[in-house]
Amino acid sequence: MCGILGWLENEAHRHEDELLRAAEMLAHRGPDDRGTFVNAEHGLALAHNRLSIIDLSSAGRQPMFNERGDVALVFNGEIYNFQALREQLVQAGHTFRSRTDSEVLVHGYEQWGTTVVDRLCGMFAFAIWDVRARSLFLARDPLGMKPLYYWWSPQGGLVFASEIKAFLALSDFEPQISRPMLRQFLEFNFIADPHQSSLSGVYKVPAGHWLTVTTEDIRQGTRPAPRRYFTPPAVEPVQGGAEGPDQRADRLYDVFREVVQQHLVADVPVGLLLSGGLDSSIVAAVASRDASIRTITMGFADSDLDERSFGRMVSQHLGSDHVEVLIQPCEIADNLERDVWWVDDLFGDWGVISTRLLYQKCREVGVKVVLVGEGSDELFGGYPNYLQAGGGQADGWSVARRAMRMYRWYSGRRWGREFQTLYGLYRQLDREVGGDAFSTVRLFETRHQLPNCYNMKVDKASMAVSVEARVPFLDVRVAREGFRAPRSLLLAQGTNKHLLRRMARRHRLLPDEIIDRKKVGGSIAANWMDDTPSFRDFARQVVLDPAGWTRTLGLDKAMRAYFDGGRPGYRFPHPLSIFSIVAWRLLLLNLWSRRYTQTH
Repeated sequence: MCGILGWLENEAHRHEDELLRAAEMLAHRGPDDRGTFVNAEHGLALAHNRLSIIDLSSAGRQPMFNERGDVALVFNGEIYNFQALREQLVQAGHTFRSRTDSEVLVHGYEQWGTTVVDRLCGMFAFAIWDVRARSLFLARDPLGMKPLYYWWSPQGGLVFASEIKAFLALSDFEPQISRPMLRQFLEFNFIADPHQSSLSGVYKVPAGHWLTVTTEDIRQGTRPAPRRYFTPPAVEPVQGGAEGPDQRADRLYDVFREVVQQHLVADVPVGLLLSGGLDSSIVAAVASRDASIRTITMGFADSDLDERSFGRMVSQHLGSDHVEVLIQPCEIADNLERDVWWVDDLFGDWGVISTRLLYQKCREVGVKVVLVGEGSDELFGGYPNYLQAGGGQADGWSVARRAMRMYRWYSGRRWGREFQTLYGLYRQLDREVGGDAFSTVRLFETRHQLPNCYNMKVDKASMAVSVEARVPFLDVRVAREGFRAPRSLLLAQGTNKHLLRRMARRHRLLPDEIIDRKKVGGSIAANWMDDTPSFRDFARQVVLDPAGWTRTLGLDKAMRAYFDGGRPGYRFPHPLSIFSIVAWRLLLLNLWSRRYTQTH
């Protein structure tokens, strides 16, 4: 795990001190070591901040080179099947100088070129400099667990980084918020566009894509576009003969157990975040079958969404070493202005603030790697909108009508101006899956919301305190099982995520009370904004700041009605109907803008 950055430009007009300033912006992602490499002839620079997880020796330092020194790597993430790949590469004649998973990428690229990405099971964002081809190869994992941003500089060069804050250290970078992306954030709570970021001119390598840029591209001013290498497999209908629901559940269990075993591999202490919900409990239960585990549960004071009792129940069932953490409202409000720095690219999931405190606690008790349960809902049909899309009725509707229903779900009628944006995305996805409403929603969740919101919550919150969060459900092997499952296997017997529940029951992973639990959701931040005077006063001051965005966006009247008049929202059909949610997004926007742009 680490923070990576670098550039490829016409000439080495940047000095090495600029590289070091940008690297310092990402020091939290890798405080254990730092390495740099500059090739002035080609205008190339690479920097790497290392969080040492596997092979803690200096042999794991990056940039990492092959024996001839003509392939250089900077890598963020983990490759979980690296041991099998290493064996293949050794048999092919490659020599390894470390025990790291990183070195598999160096020799894998030598052996297979850009198709190495098709062989990887892991979370990753990496850059490889190929001296002979004079090319820079960037790649991001299939489900977008690790972020990767890039920017075309005024001099015609390409600059890339793990977080957009690194660009703020560059002398010729002028941060300006993207108004179209701002509208998406306010309406959907995240930026749905897979390519663009919060800042104008800063782009994302989308999940499951790679990008190659050569020195000739830079010389000619060509700007290559990212190319997709990962496409979800088609749905496999449940057959009455060869493989029914029980066989599918058993196959999923075998795959998931292998994946979890590999996720536990580390040369530092490993823990598991345990909410007591189905997803994190399954991860913990499977992990406990092969190792003694440590679990950590978070609770929220002054809230009905305290799940510590369920986490305790699962821990007692599994016999884990268990720790509980209680988060107070003041810990959010008191640190919010500081912690918004870790949000980086705008998204509104308040969990990036609260879970940062949880990851900090993990670090304090000596845990450097944690396994988490994110990703299950998106892949295995866990959200209420899956039930809406999966009932069969929507299959007879027009594309526009189905898109409008999905739009109402995602926007929640909290803003109401971005239907055309979502409609365009919906039509594209709908064509890919042949018009199946359930599969269209699942593809939107996994291709747009997951990599641009929920994965970023996990990544930014954990990296803020130098903890590596691993997500077994988003391993590409597990993801393929989810994508192949039809809705009849996921929404069955009156439940969602039926395949997971069936797997847990057949393999006696958990008590029935946990297997049958309904999903708990809701925004603690919005709850505190309504019910906690100190937090509400703080939010009011920031949201109604005359120098902030609220007045510019024409929302001053609505927000004054909310904070001063206690009005919860406007009545239907007015789009701005849930004031507390809009207030939370404006709170984050104003605080974020102060740190990242200074102006609007």
